[in-house]
Amino acid sequence: MSRGITKTAARNIFFGGTIFFFIVFVALTAQSHWYIVHKSTDAKTLTASVARGKRVWEKNACIDCHTILGEGAYFAPELGKVWIKFGGDQDPVAGREALKAWMDAMPTGIKGRRQMPQFHLTEQEYTDLAAFFAWVSTIDTQNWPPKPIE
Repeated sequence: MSRGITKTAARNIFFGGTIFFFIVFVALTAQSHWYIVHKSTDAKTLTASVARGKRVWEKNACIDCHTILGEGAYFAPELGKVWIKFGGDQDPVAGREALKAWMDAMPTGIKGRRQMPQFHLTEQEYTDLAAFFAWVSTIDTQNWPPKPIE
């Protein structure tokens, strides 16, 4: 009776495991892509204002300090649910005005705090940025981050 595994058995286990986990990897990748395309975003609500808001986000390099849906820098707060924090899901006009007031108040000048620069956005840019944040807040992130920013 043999006390160990044979070379043939070890090779079969290696190749069998490799093939099995490769198939699992491909299946999970396909499922993730299907979910992103069919479930996570609503392309019907993707308007020109949302696209312009994304360009405002990019032009001002907001991602250099903030994260959105977990992507970006961790210097400043996550903004995936900022629209909900400002009440825009209940009252879009009040949400836009709260976002504008917050950004216009920056930098606060409080010593020892991280400060957001003043970007001097136009009224249209505030409207578009609010539309972008409103659209992002509707993405099904499967409850990630675990709770809205407080």
